[in-house]
Formats: sequence, C-alpha cells, structure tokens
Amino acid sequence: MSNPILDPTGRSRRAPHGADAPRPRLSSLQGARIGLLDNTKHNAGLFLERVAARLRADYGAEVALVEVKRNFSVPLEQEVIDRFAERCDAVIGGVGDCGSCSAAAVTDGIAFQRAGLPAAVVLTDAFAATGSTMARLQGMPDYTWVTTGHPVAVLTPEEVDERARAAVPGIVAALETGAVA
Repeated sequence: MSNPILDPTGRSRRAPHGADAPRPRLSSLQGARIGLLDNTKHNAGLFLERVAARLRADYGAEVALVEVKRNFSVPLEQEVIDRFAERCDAVIGGVGDCGSCSAAAVTDGIAFQRAGLPAAVVLTDAFAATGSTMARLQGMPDYTWVTTGHPVAVLTPEEVDERARAAVPGIVAALETGAVA
C-alpha cells in the first residue's frame, strides 16, 4: 500500500471539508454561552477577560468555558474543539501578535467554524498578512478576524482595557448575524 503525497504548504487540489460553508453566527449574544481561548501570549488572558466583561454587561452573554492553549504556535487538538462545541455557543480567541501564533489563531478559528461554532479571532494589525496567508492555505481565503493594534503584550492593564473596548464591536459583528462593526 502506498502512502499519499502531502503538499507541505497545506494546499491541495480540492478544498478542505467545509471550505464553502457560510460563517456560522448567532442571532443574538443575549444569553449566549461564550468560550474564551487564551493563546498564552502576554496580556491575551487579560484582554479576553475585559472583552468578556463588556459582553456580559452590554450584551447579556456569559462565559461558559475558558481554556489556555498548551502551545500558542500550533493548532488546537480536536478534543479541545469538541469541548468548546459541546459547552459554548461561540468562541473568542487571541491574541495573535506574532507570526506563528497568528497563523495558529486563524487555523483555530476556521476549525471552530467548520465545527459549526461562531468564532471571533483577534490578531494585531502587524500580522494581517500572516492571517490572510493561513486562511488561504486552509481553503478559506475570505475568512476574517478582528484586528487590534500591535503590540498587545507590552500594554498596561488600562491600555489592554482600552484595546478590548475598541475590539468589542468587531467581535460582536463576527459572532452575531445582525451586528455591524
């Protein structure tokens, strides 16, 4: 029996499963169970906490699950995706502020989408090209994420709060059908 030949760039002749699926979205965040995926980058957890507090106060969403990735630069294991799909209505992940973590964040967001789970992935503006490249390689060239300024890791708690506040409209737009960023 022969082994298949794999393209190391991640491209293939046919689109991956779910590549043409529309982006899943919620009709409303009111009462939604939100999962937070902290990629371990400095200030990512604080950023996600601040976003969650605003979603709770302004939109009636609740945090149902918080997970911290084992390694920011690799895609999630299927068991983690399944856990989010089982317990959450939507996921917010981030913060992609380097090349490898931004590529992995986009891959994670696409994996959540393919599992039928709305996901808002946050990348810093310095890594938009990385995000676009990974979306293309994953077979979803139109995949979008929420952008915040670079860097996030060196911000004070007050500056993180300001970035989180500014990102909330884009996060809501990524998760809700009727929202506009």
